[in-house]
Amino acid sequence: MYRPRDTRMPLDEAQAVIDAHGFAVLLDERLRASHLPLVLARGEGELGSLYGHFARANPHWQALEGQRVLAIFQGPHAYVSPRWYAARPAVPTWNYVAVHASGIVEILGDETTQAAFDGLLAKYEPDLLDDAAILSDDYRQRLLRGTVGFRIRLDHLQGKAKLGLNRSPEDQAGVLAGLGDSADPLARQLGDYTQGYSERHLADDLGKGRLG
Repeated sequence: MYRPRDTRMPLDEAQAVIDAHGFAVLLDERLRASHLPLVLARGEGELGSLYGHFARANPHWQALEGQRVLAIFQGPHAYVSPRWYAARPAVPTWNYVAVHASGIVEILGDETTQAAFDGLLAKYEPDLLDDAAILSDDYRQRLLRGTVGFRIRLDHLQGKAKLGLNRSPEDQAGVLAGLGDSADPLARQLGDYTQGYSERHLADDLGKGRLG
């Protein structure tokens, strides 16, 4: 992924994007793709591991054991109008947040697949874990027979935050105002993310003596 210096995300920010936007495009070396929710286990190795599962009927999983894959996570993104900039001339652009994570796939056994499935529920709707009316033990076993779990032990993880933070304070303020006034909820989400990201990294720079 092309990442100019001002767009490169620290590891913890990239991991936070995965936590917040866990629905990924999973690509293998032959460019076959599946769209899957993935959960990051940060404590496994330096970069963490991703856990997910395929429907057993999906043939994609059958050739993935030991293979390298790329998971692409898309954070908030939106069109940016040149009218929002103080500087002229200007061109339209697209600001966005994205994370690329890659590593080797390991197909899991039933017990670990069940744990991975429970981890997904625990993240998005933990009450379901104790709701036998919806997910009875018998039904969970039937689900397990129809799924194939996997783990990706990450050896490469990079995030990109193309947020226009290389522009002047006036231009940045104009973009934040434009995103905040947008009717598009994703644009407003990007504005909130940009504001928070900028504040976090300004605080980091001050704390490390880079500014002031």
